[in-house]
Amino acid sequence: MGTNKKVTVAIFSFKSDITGRIISELDEIEVIDKIVVITKTQFDNKNICLIKSDYPFSSEAIKKVIEETITPYLLLLNGSTYIELTKEAVNNFISQAVKTQAGWIYSDYYEKLNDKLVLHPLIDYQVGSIRDDFDFGNYFMVRTNVVKDCSRELFSAKNNLQYSGLYDLRLAISRHSSVVRISEPLYSVFKSDESTVKEKMFEYVDPKNREVQIEMEQVATHHLKKIGAHIDPKIKISVGLENKFNCEASIIIPVKNRVNTIGDAINSALKQKAKFGLNIIIVDNHSNDGTTELIRNKSSEDERVIHIIPERTDLGIGGCLNEAILHHECGKFAVQLDSDDLYLDHKTLQKIVDKFYEENCAMVIGSYKLTDFNLNEIPPGLIDHREWTDENGHNNALRINGLGAPRAFYTPIIREIKFANVSYGEDYAVGLAISRRYKVGRIYEPIYLCRRWEGNTDASLSIERQNENNFYKDSIRTKEIILRQELNRNNKP
Repeated sequence: MGTNKKVTVAIFSFKSDITGRIISELDEIEVIDKIVVITKTQFDNKNICLIKSDYPFSSEAIKKVIEETITPYLLLLNGSTYIELTKEAVNNFISQAVKTQAGWIYSDYYEKLNDKLVLHPLIDYQVGSIRDDFDFGNYFMVRTNVVKDCSRELFSAKNNLQYSGLYDLRLAISRHSSVVRISEPLYSVFKSDESTVKEKMFEYVDPKNREVQIEMEQVATHHLKKIGAHIDPKIKISVGLENKFNCEASIIIPVKNRVNTIGDAINSALKQKAKFGLNIIIVDNHSNDGTTELIRNKSSEDERVIHIIPERTDLGIGGCLNEAILHHECGKFAVQLDSDDLYLDHKTLQKIVDKFYEENCAMVIGSYKLTDFNLNEIPPGLIDHREWTDENGHNNALRINGLGAPRAFYTPIIREIKFANVSYGEDYAVGLAISRRYKVGRIYEPIYLCRRWEGNTDASLSIERQNENNFYKDSIRTKEIILRQELNRNNKP
């Protein structure tokens, strides 16, 4: 095969025995011209090029890999688990690179666990796929000429990244070229990562990862500036809070079939002590497990509890929230409470409303503690979303998958924006929309207990459902980036 089809392989090595097995397979593939191993420790193999680095994904390590690459194509492998590769797979990657002229190519794969082969499909990349945890699998290819085009902005002296060099490379390539998925499994991975979906959901807010997250934010912010989607905090609008409501605040609880938890949630809301009038609007989405009867009893006992059963039977969580915010008894501030969660104490609602007046903001986001069903704290404990700052939270929000809870809204603005009629990502979408234009208030102390149990809507998700959710949130980000680019064009002098 000619030199125009030759490949360099870079292995990010974390386990030398696994890396050795991978190299023995690669030696059999004639299209591979060079093997580069990036590792923290010594790796003895005279047939490879060794790059030692305490930070394998640093910009310096990535720069060295690029310098060692003289072939048209570079394959990047995650060496944390054993990967089965074939020459047909490598040739297929090259063919797709030639056909699509993409700068970054990745594919679906198989997972092998106890001799069982399971398809692991990935999702297509889009403009809004800028989160740093986008799943490319364990093996992907970049075109060297595209990387060279990006090198000036990647490897400047002030761009000394320890953790996010690969993330920076990917975003830079996406600005210069396309990122393409091959929708068929081209390799197999021996599954060894036993982290659960629930654990991974909260990795980015775990305090021990804070240093990594700050650096990832810098990379994402740079990318948003490059594509014209960065919002200057100076253009944010403060809100003039009107006084044309029957009550100050409404606690809104959408619910369907939560007979085991809805009573606790309602009691938590009823215990709120505030200097203003409040009510509780519960949107019961046609429950059939006893939830309806429980709510009805609570409503008859306390006139502050407003029980709504929508006429429509096709509502998701977002649609139920719309029923509440558009209700004539909805207060000036609409404060969301999930049906299986609780307020930390009787002062929560007052703290939220006080924050609206302190900052004249359109939305308030609180912090919470993770607990099990019996309210015992579970790791990582406090989720305070420190990645949100007044200066850049509205931009960094496009990098991450959530904005925190509980969420509270100034009712005239949330009535204008409304929620999408879905049961996943509806709150994230309105959070992005509000933060594009308005000031958002944050409470960093815990005011809320979030119960994790098998009844949660995001518990034990299949890979197909995870993909569906992630693709939907990426599409939300895509639309939001386009709107922010348009806003910036219109605000240019």
